[in-house]
Amino acid sequence: MMTSFPPGLMLILAGLLLPFLHGTSRSIALLFFPALTLALIWFLPDDALLQLPFLQYELTLLQVDNLSRLFALVFALMALAGGAFALKQKNTFELAAAFVYAGGAISVTFSGDLISLFIFWEIMAIASTLVVLCGGPSAHNAALRYAAIHFLGGVLLMAGIAGEISASGNIALTQLSNGEFTFSRYLLLAGLLINAGAPPLSAWLPDSYPKASWTGMIFLSAFTTKTAVYVLMRTFPGTEILLYLGLFMVFYGIIYAILENDMRRLLAYSIISQVGFMVCAVGIGSDKALNGVAAHAFAHIIYKALLLMSAGSVIYMTGKSKFTELGGLFRSMPVTTFCAIVGALSIAAFPLTSGFVSKTIIAKAAADEHLMLVWFMLEAASAGTCFYVGFKFPWFVFFHKDAGLRPVDPPINMQISMIFMAVACILIGLFPSALYAMLPFSIDYVPYTGAHIVFQAQLMIFAGLAFFLMLVWVGKTNTITLDFDWVYRKIGFQWVLNFNDFLTVTWRQIVAGFSGGVQKVVAKIYRYSGPDGLLARPWETGVMAFWTTFLLAAYLLIYYYIK
Repeated sequence: MMTSFPPGLMLILAGLLLPFLHGTSRSIALLFFPALTLALIWFLPDDALLQLPFLQYELTLLQVDNLSRLFALVFALMALAGGAFALKQKNTFELAAAFVYAGGAISVTFSGDLISLFIFWEIMAIASTLVVLCGGPSAHNAALRYAAIHFLGGVLLMAGIAGEISASGNIALTQLSNGEFTFSRYLLLAGLLINAGAPPLSAWLPDSYPKASWTGMIFLSAFTTKTAVYVLMRTFPGTEILLYLGLFMVFYGIIYAILENDMRRLLAYSIISQVGFMVCAVGIGSDKALNGVAAHAFAHIIYKALLLMSAGSVIYMTGKSKFTELGGLFRSMPVTTFCAIVGALSIAAFPLTSGFVSKTIIAKAAADEHLMLVWFMLEAASAGTCFYVGFKFPWFVFFHKDAGLRPVDPPINMQISMIFMAVACILIGLFPSALYAMLPFSIDYVPYTGAHIVFQAQLMIFAGLAFFLMLVWVGKTNTITLDFDWVYRKIGFQWVLNFNDFLTVTWRQIVAGFSGGVQKVVAKIYRYSGPDGLLARPWETGVMAFWTTFLLAAYLLIYYYIK
């Protein structure tokens, strides 16, 4: 029975149970249920299938292959590490929403049809909104904006799915990029890209994620954008527009991250940039490129969680998140510093780390397809990633001018979680064959060649030299960055106010005109039917008899004429 039980439902049920647990039982549940889900995913047979009838369709709640298992495994691993890190989190409601969120993401990866995918997609949207909302009063407006954007994406996705089912009569989750690109497919693609954090509607990510709690953003970083990437791999591989949009995302995220003063907003923009690598590879569409997407998504979830755990530990111990308020923390937080460095080296694709054996597959795939401009831009972006995360994040938080703070490392459960993720980053880098064996297509990529190691070392040296030469310009400054959300949060809001004023004035004019017309009609009626009106005054009997005879004669004439 357990071989056909959808593992994501286990986490959803656990999330619904968590609010009723307290103390030790809650802590056990935070570790037990993700571990059980991880085991269920690992032991699922490749041919596992679960279908349920729905109207005239068969919903496929469980359909297992290498790609779905890979994403589900890293989602469950993230839930386990996040649950361990959050043992000290007092807001059980946030943890419950996070587990439902993770369960929804796992269920999306195993969905074999468009309808069940949409159901779990919306479960994710609701649960993730609640995670943001649990960040406190300062997160309420961001949560509302987050919900508005994601429900817009859900509407577009639903419209696209409905159009696709109407056109083909088929609900199966299959490749849609081959054949005619219909309007419904454009809608479906737009809904996916919103969740992937593609500009111009990408500002929801740096707007809302940093407003979540010190544990909330760790969960948020793992699921929404990566499920969008997973579905893009299933539905639109080889779609050329994704190649260029992905490149735009890469540099969009890099530029904003370099400008950021808040470490969690920097890491949020980093998510957009790194997902851009994946979207670009989906646009390339070759087997090697899609292997690169899967490997990079797996590695990215782990090292991004590690970076956010490091940032969350700093916030938990100091209450500060801006570079201008931090510095010199390596003296009192050595474990956090070490883990942050491992995460930074991983995202920078340093040899012996996970990024070196995963992200670089995408650049190699571009070269193999003779997309030399794309290859060059991806390599340049890798140098940019070294600049803003590999150097800027650890330098300003842990090594730059001492801010006089002396917090110790966070509680032991948080340290263990960070060390676990750091070890995972290193083990993947040391033994990439284990990751490669789980990829959807066979792969002959060899990461550890002399040329590759030297090339990556050159990129890091160049990025490091540029960083320290430009330290005067990229130094800690208390800046505020304006993203596209400023358009609808400020300008758009003012337009709404002006439009509301216009509607108010127009409505008042319509009401005044209608009221004046009614008053004139009433005056006319009163003139003829009032006490002194023509129709209300007394008439002589002879006059009444005359008009009665006249009307009767008129009726008879009309009757005979019609007949």
